[in-house]
Amino acid sequence: MQYTHWQRLRASLENDRFGRQEWPTWLLLIGVQAAWFEVLWFSPHLGVWLSTALLIPLVTLWMSVQHEVLHGHPTRLPWLNKLLACGPYAIWYPYTLYRDSHLAHHRDDSLTLPEVDPESRYLHPDLWQRLPAAARALHWLNKTVLGRLLVGAPLALAGLLVSEGRRLLRFERQAWLMWSSHGVVCAALLLWVQHYSVLSAAHYVLLVSVPALAVGMLRSFYEHRPAAEPAQRSVLNEAGWPWRWLFLNLNLHLVHHDLPWLPWYRLPSIYHARREYWVARSGGFLVHGYGQLVRQHGLSPVDTPVHPLVSQQDHPPCPAAMPNC
Repeated sequence: MQYTHWQRLRASLENDRFGRQEWPTWLLLIGVQAAWFEVLWFSPHLGVWLSTALLIPLVTLWMSVQHEVLHGHPTRLPWLNKLLACGPYAIWYPYTLYRDSHLAHHRDDSLTLPEVDPESRYLHPDLWQRLPAAARALHWLNKTVLGRLLVGAPLALAGLLVSEGRRLLRFERQAWLMWSSHGVVCAALLLWVQHYSVLSAAHYVLLVSVPALAVGMLRSFYEHRPAAEPAQRSVLNEAGWPWRWLFLNLNLHLVHHDLPWLPWYRLPSIYHARREYWVARSGGFLVHGYGQLVRQHGLSPVDTPVHPLVSQQDHPPCPAAMPNC
């Protein structure tokens, strides 16, 4: 009965998916980029540290905007959406890489599985056995809120370096084209920062882009959990308004995974209209804001770094879209 209810609900929402008004996303695309340029242009008057404090949430918000765009907003044309959102203000992840890996992450049947889900924060037992003690300690630290903010971004960037470095060493044409073009655009952006703002390029990379990535990782800290049922792997985090805006309502993550084409500004109304249904569908995977996570898991691990439902004998195959996982 619950499955039939869900099928009817999904069908009714999907019927009007293209009847939406996209002006909120257009405003974000224009407004966030305009604000970024304005902060840097006026940074000689604002000073280094006020400019930095303003840029970190702007870059974090830009990553949320990019996420919205790769899911098919504000137009139905993927090439135009890419053109609108490819600005590398966050520096580290080319839009194409983010888009392809994130869409692969939306295969809910393999959600959280190491070696299959590209955004899994869990390790395969075989890999865990091979890790040195220092690396294990880092992964345990990454399971606390404080640790996620301190080492989450460096660990993610180290993983990016390893995975994409392998592709480049294999001379994969797509990887070389993507990273060379991304590198040229990033170099131009950093030259602009160096020349027209009070910030140096190194300051922007180390003290704006890395902290922005760390703030973004607060959202994903306990966004997914291992569970037998795919619908019970994504959280419903009833966060306060600053976080809802910064993450564009992705704290209601189960709703997003169930309806990935639903625009960010409709997620709260869809959730609150059927709150009991969504909470039941999640298997009670409900968090009452990021403050709850800080209080309960600021220094205490939220769960284990090793995926508890994967045995040492389990080696799930790589999806066709991810031949190098």
